[in-house]
Amino acid sequence: MRCFINFSLTGFSNSYLIGPDDGGDAIVIDPGEMNIKLLKLIEDNNFYLRHILVTHRHRPHISGILTLLKIYDAEIYSASDQILTFPSNVIVPNSFLNLSGIEVEVLEFSGHSDDSLVYRIGKMLFTGDTLRAGNLGDEENKETMEIISKSVSKKIEEMDNNILVFPGHGPPSTIKAEKDFNPELN
Repeated sequence: MRCFINFSLTGFSNSYLIGPDDGGDAIVIDPGEMNIKLLKLIEDNNFYLRHILVTHRHRPHISGILTLLKIYDAEIYSASDQILTFPSNVIVPNSFLNLSGIEVEVLEFSGHSDDSLVYRIGKMLFTGDTLRAGNLGDEENKETMEIISKSVSKKIEEMDNNILVFPGHGPPSTIKAEKDFNPELN
């Protein structure tokens, strides 16, 4: 399985493309922008986009869906029954999806938005805006920040240190780095 990062300049957000080593059906997570780089990643790796996972409905993470669905016959998966004007398969935390042979664990980390989900695929954790390298989602409310901090701390404490963290914004990290160095979790 291969994973590629696509950075969106319009929303300064990350999207992720995951697919089998030898090509085939692929997944994109949080397509904030459909740009030439993402199209080339899909096409040059002999992928066909079948699945779109959304960590939450904020615009910088979903704007690319409009164009993607004009090119590919893909299904959307999220905590909501609709993303933009498109129907979405509602998924719930603590469940598993098998998307074209790729096993996806759906996790809930309380906080950033009422529809926040986190996805684990193998040793990769796609956290949207809930957990970023060195900090948590940008919450103005101190009480909400404490809830997020406790929730995330508890969840990652149980995880393997070698899991890679792929956030909605900023650079990747690891569970170990977050446990050791994230001031909002200690």
